[in-house]
Amino acid sequence: MDVQELKLQELNEEAFIREQTADIAQAVGDGVAVNALSGGVDSSVVTLLGHQALGERLKTYFVDNGIMREGEPQRVVELFREKNVPVELIDARDEFFDALKGIEDPEEKRQAITDTFYKSVFSRLVKQSGARHLLQGTIFTDVEETVAGIKRQHNILAQLGIDTEQAYGYSVLEPLIRLRKPAVRAVGKALGLPEEVYNRPPFPGPALTARVVGEATRERIELVRKATVITEKELAGVKAFQCMAILHQDRVTGIRDGKREFGNQIEIRCWNTKDAVTATPVRVPWETLEKLAARLTTEVPGVVSVTYHIATKPPSTMEVV
Repeated sequence: MDVQELKLQELNEEAFIREQTADIAQAVGDGVAVNALSGGVDSSVVTLLGHQALGERLKTYFVDNGIMREGEPQRVVELFREKNVPVELIDARDEFFDALKGIEDPEEKRQAITDTFYKSVFSRLVKQSGARHLLQGTIFTDVEETVAGIKRQHNILAQLGIDTEQAYGYSVLEPLIRLRKPAVRAVGKALGLPEEVYNRPPFPGPALTARVVGEATRERIELVRKATVITEKELAGVKAFQCMAILHQDRVTGIRDGKREFGNQIEIRCWNTKDAVTATPVRVPWETLEKLAARLTTEVPGVVSVTYHIATKPPSTMEVV
């Protein structure tokens, strides 16, 4: 792997910001660049770096793919508009769900999202804007896991030999590619992002499809979206790197109103980690888990089982697929 990590203890945030904004400005020249804002730490930091470097010549889009958390598109767009960063909201929900139809394999789901994002949605936006560059929030861990064969991250392209100019018609700029998440957070804080953004728990690039085992239909995404709202609220007081709700594929036997019901199973994962390379499950208080399970089985339609994940990473991974 050619990319060399810039470790947190070696990072000078202000110098890094100056260096990256200068690199972005030089790469784009007098042209226009586009970027996709998801509201996560990485894309938010890249958006501000690009805005500092290019001003109005950065065209920022939030692509509503239908697989984000509840209220995410509108909340993120409004937050950045308050920082005088204009963001255009793009409704691409039908395109993404059409691409995901019938796909159960995790890698095929990731590939479908990658192709829809880069070949369809963003290729169209790039052509409309006249841009020749895409700013992207790829970080060191994305590259590391993909190259090692652990998990294909949807935003890894050049490192897999993909010529983005030839495949998509634009080049990809990745100012955060040498940083892991803690260093990205430090840069975000230095850029003036609010803590709710720079200290936000990680959220996968494939969004809620990474938390649905099997086919990611509109109905199954909506179910795990409801479970995510409840899980994040009930576990908000737990000191953790990341907590999540996962929808399993198999139906399980339950009992409701004195009758047998074949329903859904939600798995809860909650992690402690320093670098996301290794991780251990959080020892969540039993009373908290009981309350969470009660809410999930009564407020999310069809859920009859709630489990808690206790294996470490490795051999497990933090996301389920």
